[in-house]
Amino acid sequence: MTTVSWSGEPGTSRGPGPFLSVRDLTVEFGTEDGVVHAVDGLSFDLEKGTTLGIVGESGSGKSVTNLTILGLHDPVHTKIGGEIWLEDKELISADQSAMEKLRGDRVAMIFQDPLTSLSPFHTIGRQISEVYRKHKGASKKEARDRAVEMLKRVGIPQPERRVDSYPHEFSGGMRQRAMIAMALVCDPDLLIADEPTTALDVTVQAQILDLLKDLQQQFGTAIILITHDLGVVANTADDVLVMYAGRAVERGTVREVLREPRHPYTWGLLSSMPRLTADVNVPLKPVRGTPPSLLNPPSGCPFHPRCDYPELAGPQLCFHQRPDVSPETGHGDACYLTLEQKKDLRTQIKERA
Repeated sequence: MTTVSWSGEPGTSRGPGPFLSVRDLTVEFGTEDGVVHAVDGLSFDLEKGTTLGIVGESGSGKSVTNLTILGLHDPVHTKIGGEIWLEDKELISADQSAMEKLRGDRVAMIFQDPLTSLSPFHTIGRQISEVYRKHKGASKKEARDRAVEMLKRVGIPQPERRVDSYPHEFSGGMRQRAMIAMALVCDPDLLIADEPTTALDVTVQAQILDLLKDLQQQFGTAIILITHDLGVVANTADDVLVMYAGRAVERGTVREVLREPRHPYTWGLLSSMPRLTADVNVPLKPVRGTPPSLLNPPSGCPFHPRCDYPELAGPQLCFHQRPDVSPETGHGDACYLTLEQKKDLRTQIKERA
């Protein structure tokens, strides 16, 4: 397996462009069974002050993509291609010391499970303070005061006392808030939130999502929200990227993707969600089958083994030729069906729902 190159200073300068630009990203892992094609030719942009929701089933490459942005993959067993630009810095070619300066300062991540992401041996306050001292050169007192300020900002009661608590002394919602405080302690330009509301009750979910919105308005932070919950995306994100088998299959604004979805996979995700106006006695319709193995992805369109409409696109087209998301800007999808066919099929699906 080829080793990732981490040599050189981050990035050659480039002309004006999006705040974050991912271009033709590929991520492959070498295993005993073969090469896992975790991300395959992914491209997207993100502007400051906006939120991009990345959705898809488990194994679609959502978290791998964002761990790559942070440079958190093992370079010995990982092969990474393409480009990731953060303003004028190219991150894939950045060395480890440059990435360490970037992580936690300009780019931060809220990990999926705060109980396993937080150290059980250190207090919440110490863990938040450590990030601030490392990147801002603050004294212990300054860093502790900043930790108390951040805990207060994220809604932790009695922050002056709870700053000395350990993670196991916090509830699930409070631990998640502490993770958000740690991620935002240096006022990052880019925040990656990986399933930030998993395993939380609905009330706490709403509070955390409102918190992210408020903080984004205060600091103009760009947010990538990774989630399975399309309801969360509808209420939080500006744009949506739908991933399947390590590739983008549809992208557009929230309104475009959720109201006028074009890809059969997106139709399946939406059909598996309950609706307030739907008959409660009618069962939900999940996407049939299971996601493909990324050790040996299907030929052609990776979704064709689970799709109900491959024959409508033309003789064997979906089986042998891989579609790309088009157009390059605006609402696009990776499907060979015509827009007229998609419109008719969506109407049929709505009538059956």
